[in-house]
Amino acid sequence: MNAMVPVAAKKDFLRWFLKRYRLKRRECVWILNYLLSNEHLLTNVHFTDEAHHCPRAMIISTTEVDSIPFRFYKGNLMTADAEKSFHDLRLHPNEDMFIQLNFKDSYKCPEYASVAEENPYVPEDLLTKRKDQEVAERLLEESFTIMTKEMLNKRIDEALDKGDRELFISLTELLNEMKKDQ
Repeated sequence: MNAMVPVAAKKDFLRWFLKRYRLKRRECVWILNYLLSNEHLLTNVHFTDEAHHCPRAMIISTTEVDSIPFRFYKGNLMTADAEKSFHDLRLHPNEDMFIQLNFKDSYKCPEYASVAEENPYVPEDLLTKRKDQEVAERLLEESFTIMTKEMLNKRIDEALDKGDRELFISLTELLNEMKKDQ
């Protein structure tokens, strides 16, 4: 891994996370608390997204998100048994462990952003697909905005032609609001 996140930052984040969120599986609380108590392990822990692509990973979810409660991946093996992951942590403290935390609005969370690392194992084509999807979404949004403005302009013209002052004012206000939001 290129950019090392300091162990102190990981500890601060884990304390913050455990205070604010309830996890779907109580064993996950034990695992995170174990990591908090072992600095050597934390040096090899990396918080990331798409952890299932990593050679050794855990996915842990909070109660307010609709995703799997827990998964542990090692090589080609996958299990929902949190005890196995705990034993693997204890037996292989020098191996990198990638942890994906699923919690509400994680992508907006500055605390998470301070410890999140780029996943070096995400396949290139997945990244390309995401970028393509983002471009397509932006294009759709822009097209929708343009079509809505055109429709509003047409309806404003029709209101003027009919002499419908109230409709003209309300449609003009809508159009002005759209222009402000851009």
